[in-house]
Amino acid sequence: MLKWKKNRTRGCFCRSMHDSRDLVMTTKKGGNIIMATPHNGAEKGQIAKSVLMPGDPLRAKFVAEHFLEDAKLVNTVRNAYAYTGTYKGKPVSVMASGMGMPSIGIYSYELFKFYDVENIIRIGSAGAYDGNLKVYDLVLADSCFSESNYAKLQSGDEDEIQYPGKELNAKLEKAAEELNLPLHVGRIHSGDVFYYEEGQPGYEYYRGEKDCLCVEMESFALFHNAKVLGKNAACILTISDSLVTHEETTAEERQNAFTNMMQVALEAAIAE
Repeated sequence: MLKWKKNRTRGCFCRSMHDSRDLVMTTKKGGNIIMATPHNGAEKGQIAKSVLMPGDPLRAKFVAEHFLEDAKLVNTVRNAYAYTGTYKGKPVSVMASGMGMPSIGIYSYELFKFYDVENIIRIGSAGAYDGNLKVYDLVLADSCFSESNYAKLQSGDEDEIQYPGKELNAKLEKAAEELNLPLHVGRIHSGDVFYYEEGQPGYEYYRGEKDCLCVEMESFALFHNAKVLGKNAACILTISDSLVTHEETTAEERQNAFTNMMQVALEAAIAE
């Protein structure tokens, strides 16, 4: 029998404004207590301490099938696939976050808070703001700018720039160097909007005024969650298109062809 633990007397679980303690579901299986959340059906212990987090569920599936040994599917709720296996003998999980800060905000918070995950490395695609960035180039975020109010609403944090974990970034840089893969390191932009109306600031503003190399839609929330929970987060991206040159990749390439980024993230995930 499933039972929701509730620490408040009001509210249902279908809306926001939750104390994080409200959202833990427990049941007994073979005498052992397991855990789940409204968005993740994995049992306690089925998620590794280090997680790669693409947005696309099919990219998570690709990583599991092509890089992990003995990979097991541990979550299918909302098709946010999560797999756990081993990479070079060490446990690693990969789980889809969906698109945008609210989505990765939920999944990363639950992984950190309820599944005892220590490290999340976002692997994703990005649009270039800098003409020197070419399709398939790798970018490591050393900071993330956003106009989003995610951090303010979540914890009262009004900083418009959030930061990854220094140690995790150092592992990613070392992994890229050992794999002989060039890595652009700099600030990225997490945007809330994919389709802008005319008259709104373009890439020139974000490159010139905010010093951003490229744009994606998730890392600001991920970095913030790691900060407030005392965990580690990082983001490595593959340039999928350029707002400057209009070069672009196909949807299939974005799903399957960004293997350099995946290798760098996996090596960093198992690094001591």
